[in-house]
Amino acid sequence: MARHLEPGRLVTVEVPATGANLGPGFDCFGLALDWYEQVQLEVLTAGYHIEVSGESADELPRDESHLIIRSALLGLADLGVDAPGLGLRCHNTIPHGRGLGSSSAAIVAGLIGAASLAGVAPDRQWLLGHANAIEGHPDNVGAAIHGGFVLAYESDGIQVAQAQVEGEVEAAVFIPDTPVATSAARDLLPQTVPHADAVANAGRAALLVHALTAAPDLLLDATRDWLHQSYREPAMPRSYELVKTLRSKGFAAVISGAGPGVLVLGRSAELDPLASVAAPGFELRRLGIGVAARTIELTP
Repeated sequence: MARHLEPGRLVTVEVPATGANLGPGFDCFGLALDWYEQVQLEVLTAGYHIEVSGESADELPRDESHLIIRSALLGLADLGVDAPGLGLRCHNTIPHGRGLGSSSAAIVAGLIGAASLAGVAPDRQWLLGHANAIEGHPDNVGAAIHGGFVLAYESDGIQVAQAQVEGEVEAAVFIPDTPVATSAARDLLPQTVPHADAVANAGRAALLVHALTAAPDLLLDATRDWLHQSYREPAMPRSYELVKTLRSKGFAAVISGAGPGVLVLGRSAELDPLASVAAPGFELRRLGIGVAARTIELTP
């Protein structure tokens, strides 16, 4: 029999934006960024009351199909807890459809909020299993749950290994003015790739772990990819051209996640010249490495 939550219980959750793939780490590498969304969930006497502002607010549902509410309801049900109603308040700052993990942030926020409302310390493996089931791939959600740089892999379910990013490494993102749906980007990927490309990609993925954790001088070589970025060019030609331009100038630039955002990694001083790069239609934002999603306030 489900345990019922009392109306008035309120939780505030903070969750980071994330970049994924990072070049060669397709569907397994993720990186949390110090750009955070705050989400409030409240137990109501009945129904759903949703207040959303900011990025893409006009395009989002105002019922239980909202991704944060849907994720929270899934989490509560799994914990054997029932809420008579839920209220949601959030101001979206992470752009939607730009490869910066907005959907992962919503999913993780809903699940952490559900656990906190239920009076349960959110277990990272529990969060990862449910978030991956909703999102369909673990790189962004893994980074949001664990913070920093993560490698997600499958072994008796989805697992995450976390590595410490070298202290001087920061990030910059070029945010395009138009989105691309993740599904559209994925539809461009081939079912098979040449064996030589797979071998080369595996080598660079291994090198990227070393570059991010110990040898930032190798980031340009380490972010070279053969598996996905060039295939997605038709969906984001401006972004792919920007990546090529930046890499030709020595910047470790990649498509962030499914795009079309462009992520650049490097030491702070190495990223400073990005401010003078001509990139019409893109907004440049400098970021540090982010920490894990967390509950920041809980009102009984």
